[in-house]
Amino acid sequence: MKRILTALALAACLPVAAQKYSGGVVDKTVATVGGETILISDIEEEVKQRRAGGLTSDRDIRCEILEAMMESKIFLMQARIDSLTVSSDVVDGNLTQRIDWFRTQLGGDEEVEKYFGKPLYKLRQEWKKMLEEQSLTEQERYQVAGKIPEVTPYDVKQYIDTTAKEDLPVVPQKYQLSQICIYPDREAAAVAVKEKLLSIRERIMNGEKFSTLARIYSEDPGSARRGGELGMASKSIFWPVFSDAAMSLRPGSISQIVETPDGFHIIEVLEKKGDMFNARHILLKPQYTADDRKKAFSRLDSLKTKIQEGEITFEMAARFFSEDLPTRTNGGQMADPSTGSSYFDIDQMKPADYAAIKDLKEGEISEPVESLDNEGYQQGRTGNLVYKIIRVDKIIPAHTATFERDYTQILEQVELSKKMEAVDAFMNEKIKDTYIVIDPLFKECEFARDAWNKKK
Repeated sequence: MKRILTALALAACLPVAAQKYSGGVVDKTVATVGGETILISDIEEEVKQRRAGGLTSDRDIRCEILEAMMESKIFLMQARIDSLTVSSDVVDGNLTQRIDWFRTQLGGDEEVEKYFGKPLYKLRQEWKKMLEEQSLTEQERYQVAGKIPEVTPYDVKQYIDTTAKEDLPVVPQKYQLSQICIYPDREAAAVAVKEKLLSIRERIMNGEKFSTLARIYSEDPGSARRGGELGMASKSIFWPVFSDAAMSLRPGSISQIVETPDGFHIIEVLEKKGDMFNARHILLKPQYTADDRKKAFSRLDSLKTKIQEGEITFEMAARFFSEDLPTRTNGGQMADPSTGSSYFDIDQMKPADYAAIKDLKEGEISEPVESLDNEGYQQGRTGNLVYKIIRVDKIIPAHTATFERDYTQILEQVELSKKMEAVDAFMNEKIKDTYIVIDPLFKECEFARDAWNKKK
């Protein structure tokens, strides 16, 4: 989606503190922190970047940005004193991602230059410097936070003993679960969906409009309503096999079937500019039949009966019959992919899984259920269809955190609290001892950290 503010709309949003700056007509230093300066143009650049990403704030956005920039300057100064260095490979990779994101969001190089009012080479220079400084800032912040003494069991116990019960964290109900999974016949489903896509492609080659068929058949809801059009975007944001296929096409030509983790596509390229392209696509995903479900449920019912009658243990059945590799090797025990923990909060479970076990007691096994696996979790995908039975291994009721039951969780909280205290102490001390000037344009700002307010 393109999120481009007109100059008029931007000017209307500016507070008094920034109305004197409008796209580079007037620029000035609005804060000096030691040997570092912050320009009004730096703040307006960040405003544009936040708005391009759809970010909002409950506070005055420019006051918030100025405070964040001043704190970054404090860490940056210390990082230079500590002779910290940056990885050029990491910075270059982050720079490429940043530029590609804006190019895709705004619709190409020309739109990026128009939106920021600068040529792309200049933006590259500025953003590279910013990312280098950001890397130094983050390293210094991490270094300051890492200087806290190791948190001991005594610290955890003291925290619990000295904190009012109502202020201690409440640990939500948690479940430890195991599963046995069976997948539908993927190969047969893939063959069926390819045949349907080939038929659609043939209709396009015979003169029917790609956009019309995309609206009717494509299973990508975001682009289907636009006739399958994706918009001008960097090739880096798509699956490599999709980008390679699109970049190899001449505008107006139609690809063969392309398989990605999202499903099967045919692609029509509309326009190419360097490493960017605009294309239409039709996405179809393998569909599974009621017969697939019936067969899987029958197998799972049979396994459940054998487990309940003592013919085989759940763990052994999982190792021999489950088709989910990550859990099969552990006798079926499930783990939260985001944390690696074997305990799940309700909101960390897949809706279908929770619906299947919410009324079960420890040791009980669910009825067969249709759910999703964790494949593609790191790419933000929802996973593949899978049929399963789930055993509730353990239930930990919701409770106020205790030393005996929740030591690890409280330890993490105490560590985080001490790190925040260390960062706050460092920052307040540095602000007090550093030469700082804040322009009167920002005198109305109410900074979150009171030490900055004292410098106005």
